[in-house]
Amino acid sequence: MALIHLRALGVTLGAPLFSNLNLAIEPGDRLGIVAANGRGKSTLLRAIAGGIEPTTGDVTRARGLSVGHVEQNVPEALADVAFHDAVLKALPADQRDSEGWRADVVLDSLDVPEAMRRKPLRQLSGGWQRLAMIARVSVTDPDVLLLDEPTNHLDLARIGQLEGWLNAQPRDTTLVICSHDRAFLDAVTNRTLFLRPEASRVFQLPYSRARAALDEVDASEANRFEKDMKAAQQLRRQAAKLNNIGINSGSDLLVIKTKQLRQRADRLEEAARPAHQERSAGAIRLANRGTHAKVLVTLDDAPITTPDGTLLFRTGKLWIRQGDRIVLLGLNGAGKSRLIERVRQAIVAPEGADPAVKATPSLVLGYGDQGLSDLADTDTPLGALSRRFELGDQRGRSLLAGAGIGIDWQASPIGRLSGGQKARLGMLVLRLTNPNFYLLDEPTNHLDIEGQEALESELLGHEASCLLVSHDRSFVRAVGNRFWRIEKKRLVEVEGPEGYFAEVAAG
Repeated sequence: MALIHLRALGVTLGAPLFSNLNLAIEPGDRLGIVAANGRGKSTLLRAIAGGIEPTTGDVTRARGLSVGHVEQNVPEALADVAFHDAVLKALPADQRDSEGWRADVVLDSLDVPEAMRRKPLRQLSGGWQRLAMIARVSVTDPDVLLLDEPTNHLDLARIGQLEGWLNAQPRDTTLVICSHDRAFLDAVTNRTLFLRPEASRVFQLPYSRARAALDEVDASEANRFEKDMKAAQQLRRQAAKLNNIGINSGSDLLVIKTKQLRQRADRLEEAARPAHQERSAGAIRLANRGTHAKVLVTLDDAPITTPDGTLLFRTGKLWIRQGDRIVLLGLNGAGKSRLIERVRQAIVAPEGADPAVKATPSLVLGYGDQGLSDLADTDTPLGALSRRFELGDQRGRSLLAGAGIGIDWQASPIGRLSGGQKARLGMLVLRLTNPNFYLLDEPTNHLDIEGQEALESELLGHEASCLLVSHDRSFVRAVGNRFWRIEKKRLVEVEGPEGYFAEVAAG
């Protein structure tokens, strides 16, 4: 028996986000919801949870069903509440004394350190805040758990831990998960909904296999549409010929036949439905101006330290060569971002850089950190472009629109943009810099799957040279051709990322 029924469900906010969605969610379903940024995933979760009324259709829930909804952000009312207390407050007030042990059980299951439990949520990293929101909902023991981008801000160790925690839930626990993390979806889901404005598709498969099945369906529908339209055109050509003959001969029979052919063509065209074309959330394009240098960066046993001078690791003697796409592997706090910053300084300020980190003078840097810190929240997208590049107002507006930042947003503060819009703005700035070497720290943060795949294609297609950090396993596997791992205070080259991924997953 279905726990939740969606019947002809639709939500329109200016334009249709989705429509005529029919879906039954059964006990034990682990449903992944996939769509581009801004295409209705979070809205659908809110409709399932009862937080909003759909524009059309209805949501039916089984009698007595409890639904737990983990949204993306920490409510301001909880910002100064300690981690443990925030979880405890999720219980009804009359149960907190007698059932308070449940908060400790959930925090233990998520391996939350004792010191962390006493800290206010405002002081926690984005990753710990995500786990706090998951713990708050989990402690209420809901029948259905709705998770909105649960891996945002989590490092690979925490993602692996979350995967294990979700997979350890009782078999009849029902999960509905919106995520852009392809490997995570493969690990924790058994059904996939591709949410579309029209004709959403559901497959009884985890993401990667469902995506392959969806591509086959789309290709088949495209072929069928093309054949139907060709058949209709052929009928119209035949009708035109018969019409001319009928007029010249005065044959009523040919006139009737002509009308029948045209009616058949009309029916074919009315019934024909073009294959789904995904509306781009904004183009991602990169550039690579190239360089004649073969060796771009040399590391000569450079010490990588914390700001107070504590040694994190030494690099040994390593080189970054043209065409290398090197992925740094290591746990949070191991020093990956510190190495990225040392290389950046060697390129932008070589006169003051450590001689143990040397960059060829011909390098033009494309740099993006995970917080996109060079894009001030108070600046505007148009202002950010015009101050960096000589584009002209019209060209700047056109480029921003192509990156998914419409006219209405171009003069608004960058701080008001969605995470996906801000990420695409950062990629546009990188492209216009026209670099020949990229330093990328978590470049897929906030990018939807379409954006991740576009970034992968651009890096591979331009044969871009880069040093990058990413917790996105699918992205790492697709892009990297060399892998450096931080272990035992040394930076060592390894054949691939799978050993590291397996060790992190095993805890």
